[in-house]
Amino acid sequence: MSAKGKDSKEKKAAMAAVRKAYRKKQGRSNALASIIAVPVFIVLIGACVVSIIGDKVELSEKQQELEVLKAQAEALEAENASYESILNEDDERTYMERIAMEKLGYAYPDERRFYDTTRN
Repeated sequence: MSAKGKDSKEKKAAMAAVRKAYRKKQGRSNALASIIAVPVFIVLIGACVVSIIGDKVELSEKQQELEVLKAQAEALEAENASYESILNEDDERTYMERIAMEKLGYAYPDERRFYDTTRN
């Protein structure tokens, strides 16, 4: 064989060896990448699950807080309605008499009041 033919065969053999080494290295890096990627993926999924659960807990707390605030708003609206009715009364004297009798326990001079003392 000629020197050219030998050089060509040697070059082909060298190139084949380089390709084989490159493929072997690629195989190791792919395996390494998959070994690293799987735990990272699992950690990311776990973080998402924890985040979703935390959001649901916070949503539940906020809904309970909303119910409490709605109840307070209803109570304040009822109180506001009573104040409006007081302000809308035509006769101030009637209002004063009602407050004196109900809250302060006053009575007219010739009036007798009886209270039920059996209730707590």
